[in-house]
Amino acid sequence: MKIGFLMFEDLEELDMVGPWEVFTMAGKIRPETGIACVTIAPYGGTVRCAKGLRVVADHSFEDAPPLDILVVPGGQGTRREVANTELLAWIAETARGCTWVTSVCTGSMLLAAAGPARGKRIATHWGAVDLVRRRGEAGEVMDDVRYVRDGNVVTSAGVSAGIDMALWLVGEIWEPAFARKVQRQMQYDPAPPYAGEV
Repeated sequence: MKIGFLMFEDLEELDMVGPWEVFTMAGKIRPETGIACVTIAPYGGTVRCAKGLRVVADHSFEDAPPLDILVVPGGQGTRREVANTELLAWIAETARGCTWVTSVCTGSMLLAAAGPARGKRIATHWGAVDLVRRRGEAGEVMDDVRYVRDGNVVTSAGVSAGIDMALWLVGEIWEPAFARKVQRQMQYDPAPPYAGEV
């Protein structure tokens, strides 16, 4: 099970690292799943994320392996990358061989522009809903959902919603009980500070 995380300058850190934690934790709990996660940037090398985190890609587009799952993060960089024909072409070509194509936040805008999410129901960060709707490439940009599945495309709302989406996908591919075990191991039980005070 090869899971590839697309990287580009100014991607939102947790959009990538949240699902990464879910899938790698699943692989740690059940090594027999064969989960292997890799990062892929257009030319390889180091990518600077939106908040300054720097991540070194495992692969470039040229030497990236075939993937079972593609994860496309969002972030301010998507506003630029939506016009990057090379990146969009890579998404389109890679998605054809994937069982699942996923995104977090405005990564869904890239999936719609590249083709895999064109005409489909998608989710994005609440602050980008109007931006993505104006592009007119998705069938429906949904409000107030954490994630949505349309065929083999699963898109999620902003930042932390990618964790929910990845946990759902673990449950869909294997079983919900396994996803719950991954969730527990991560101690992912959201209680925002002002709701979780004791």
